[in-house]
Amino acid sequence: MSAGKSVRLFLADGAPGGLLTAEIMNWTGHVVAAPRSDLAALLKRPEATRTGIYILLGDDPDSLGGQLAYIGEGDDVSKRLYQHARSEDQNGKDFWDRAIVLTSKDTNLTKAHARYLESRFIALALQAGRARLTNGTAPPPITLPEADMSDMEYFIEQAKIVLPVLGVNILRSPRTAPAISTADPVNTRTNSPLFTMSLPKVGVTATAQVVDGEFTVLEGSEARAAWTGSATHNYRRLREKLDQEGTLEPLADGSKMRFARNHVFASPSAAAAVVAGRASNGRTKWVIQGTSTQYGQWETEGVEEAMNQGVPHE
Repeated sequence: MSAGKSVRLFLADGAPGGLLTAEIMNWTGHVVAAPRSDLAALLKRPEATRTGIYILLGDDPDSLGGQLAYIGEGDDVSKRLYQHARSEDQNGKDFWDRAIVLTSKDTNLTKAHARYLESRFIALALQAGRARLTNGTAPPPITLPEADMSDMEYFIEQAKIVLPVLGVNILRSPRTAPAISTADPVNTRTNSPLFTMSLPKVGVTATAQVVDGEFTVLEGSEARAAWTGSATHNYRRLREKLDQEGTLEPLADGSKMRFARNHVFASPSAAAAVVAGRASNGRTKWVIQGTSTQYGQWETEGVEEAMNQGVPHE
């Protein structure tokens, strides 16, 4: 079992949608997040005047991830945020409605550290593909001493833990978790088995796994060549976005599509619809690889196991 993490959140103004701070126990990093409407309060905080990284987030209904993002760095992050907030300024970024600031509690981050983190954050965001970046360039990481580079990579790993807690997923790359044996009841609830979905008539087979609570269809999985369901179905638009952005690519003979990379779906049914090319119940269509156990049954078995293992009742 992996070690747990203690993430401390503080609502600075007592409102769930307002300015908040986040910390991880024994990590020198510090995160402050605020809606644009609370930017004035954010700029007054001492953390915002330090050297660090910032992320600007806004809605983008035309992109696959539904978000626009800008990643930057600064010796005094508050000055950079002030520039971005001024629409008349050439550096103005009108798209954003939320700002995230990452600094260090011990104030040991230098300009070189911040530039390294900016480059790595941009690379990770591009790899994850969950938001469309508005950065004009993707600078390569600068050279740091070995010890400093190790420290910055640790900073990044901790940031990748705390940011999703704040609902910021732009650095989360779809990945695979260790597949577990269906004969091992101890690990079946902590690591997801592999699920498969097949369309024998068109020769399509797809594989998926639940990774960090997200239903992820794996690279190399296949999908029907075209959408055949209702023209007004919501998942048709999702399928079109996957086609347009290259997540789905046609095979040379045009017989079917292939997932060019891992992709996270909002639900098993969304994934099943994209694979089948029409509306499909993912809870019944996805089955544990090599068995007839459906995804929905696997979920229910987990609930029953928890209830039978001595969960206290009032």
